[in-house]
Amino acid sequence: MANHKSALKRIRSNEKRRVLNRYQHKTTRNAIKKLRELTDAKEAQKMLPSVISMVDKLAKKNVIHANKAANLKSQLTKHVAAI
Repeated sequence: MANHKSALKRIRSNEKRRVLNRYQHKTTRNAIKKLRELTDAKEAQKMLPSVISMVDKLAKKNVIHANKAANLKSQLTKHVAAI
């Protein structure tokens, strides 16, 4: 167990970040699934910018790798264009 006050604080803050990162990552994954299931082109076009924004935020905070974010955005854009 940690002996220093700063180490104890770091443990607390790491746990807070971990929970928030998990929540945001799961929310983004659910949004991606929902977007992929859509069959209405207008609705998909409307939803795409918000999903891309969510993916960008995860990449910015290093929750996911920048290349993975780019690949996801590319795949989603191609999917929406094909509807």
